[in-house]
Amino acid sequence: EDAVTLDIKDIEKILPHRYPFLLVDRVTELVPGERLVAYKNVSANEPFFQGHFPGNPVMPGVLIIEALAQAAAILMSDGQESDLIPLFMGIDKARFRRQVVPGDQLQLKVEVGQKRRNICKGVGEATVDGKVAAQAELMAMFAKREDL
Repeated sequence: EDAVTLDIKDIEKILPHRYPFLLVDRVTELVPGERLVAYKNVSANEPFFQGHFPGNPVMPGVLIIEALAQAAAILMSDGQESDLIPLFMGIDKARFRRQVVPGDQLQLKVEVGQKRRNICKGVGEATVDGKVAAQAELMAMFAKREDL
């Protein structure tokens, strides 16, 4: 089982997202069809901190879930560029355990759950320094880019 690593240029070939909405900076371990470990470096100049919350910057929980969903999309693509684009279909059992603040490095772990045809389920966990920040079950489908 050979794990793959991806840098930001590789990630941009897979995901359609761009700044300020690309929320995965690096993939350090990708085992196709199984699991992925990725990172989002949370810096003080993230655009969302300006309003969430002034004087007390906290990364919005929905963006932590979005980072997990982007990591899951990379995993579901097996780390390969494709003409298919992942579309978020659902979130179950989302839980938030701690705040994520400037200077944190968000570790994103995703495992493949069920896979049927073009629909995939996965389980994601976001941690900072080994402490769980958020967890969720994610579901997505793949569509051809030209069909969007």
